[in-house]
Amino acid sequence: MTSGVDIPLRHPAPDSEPERPTLKTIAAETGLAVATVSRALKDAPDIGEATKRRVREAATRLGYRPNRAGVRLRTGKTNVIALVLSTESDVMNHTSQLIYSIANALRGTAYHLIVTPYFPDQDPMDPIRYLVETESADAIILNQTKPEDPRVRYMTDRHFPFATHGRTDMGIEHSYYDFDNEAFGIAAVEALAAAGRKRLLLVPPPRTHSYARHMTTGFVQAAGAHGLAFEVLTTATSDSGGTAIEEAVIEHLANSTPRPDGLLCGSTTAAMAAVNAAERLGLVLGQDFDLVAKEAIRFLHRFRPDILVVHEDVREAGDFLARAVVAAVERRDTPAKQGLERPGSVDRGRDNKGGSS
Repeated sequence: MTSGVDIPLRHPAPDSEPERPTLKTIAAETGLAVATVSRALKDAPDIGEATKRRVREAATRLGYRPNRAGVRLRTGKTNVIALVLSTESDVMNHTSQLIYSIANALRGTAYHLIVTPYFPDQDPMDPIRYLVETESADAIILNQTKPEDPRVRYMTDRHFPFATHGRTDMGIEHSYYDFDNEAFGIAAVEALAAAGRKRLLLVPPPRTHSYARHMTTGFVQAAGAHGLAFEVLTTATSDSGGTAIEEAVIEHLANSTPRPDGLLCGSTTAAMAAVNAAERLGLVLGQDFDLVAKEAIRFLHRFRPDILVVHEDVREAGDFLARAVVAAVERRDTPAKQGLERPGSVDRGRDNKGGSS
């Protein structure tokens, strides 16, 4: 017999999602004040490295992620650093190291990296304007600077934090890190002269870029000082792509009398293409000609052990630039940070047991 009263069935409540970890969660885990946790995650200079490491480890263990919408509403910041890169750059060697090193330097901080490319048919100002006007990032890192670079002037005029991989010649004080390509050009010529080479050819970077001017200056001055004949290739640059460089070098070598016997290349891709071009003409590296190139990842000696190589520490550059822009975002009165890497010695792989570096 039933009472005639409907009794609703009770369904078990679905498992509620675990609470999202917050600064308070990390503070409880570490025994630190919330304010200390917050400043440690922002890499504040008044917080010790041991405390920062302790807070970051706890944040990782707990799965803490800042609520970016809340951060932006509260601080006006995005916690984003944008790396703006040309698609013409030496991706295999140079650019991959730059991206890795910047991202690695930002690990454990409140910031993360986005990469914004621009294409050969695009105005280099386009991505800069977009990022600044939409406030999509807190700071910008860019490379392939020009002596008079409108991107640098634009961000300076708007007091937007930035740093460059490469220098400018504008009278504007800004953060940068650069490789001393003038010293590299000098060192390369001296290595070729020591190898007995008399007629030199430079495969230069694009002429509008600052480092092309530096490299060419060092090359020309050193060749003149050693009394060597020299030329600068005009039909391709070190960013032209392997096929274009190879064809340009073949044409130049085949039609030059006397033929260049010492080559200097502004990129890893250019070095490989130039060696292939010379070998297609029947020339032997280390006998008929020598070639000097720089690289960020140790690779060229596995390609040809007789290439003369100078290493560029792009990881140090990326780390420096990441720290410079974070400092600019958080302490806007900080003076511009500037670094210049001097090239090391020229290394022949065969002299080091086949280049097994």
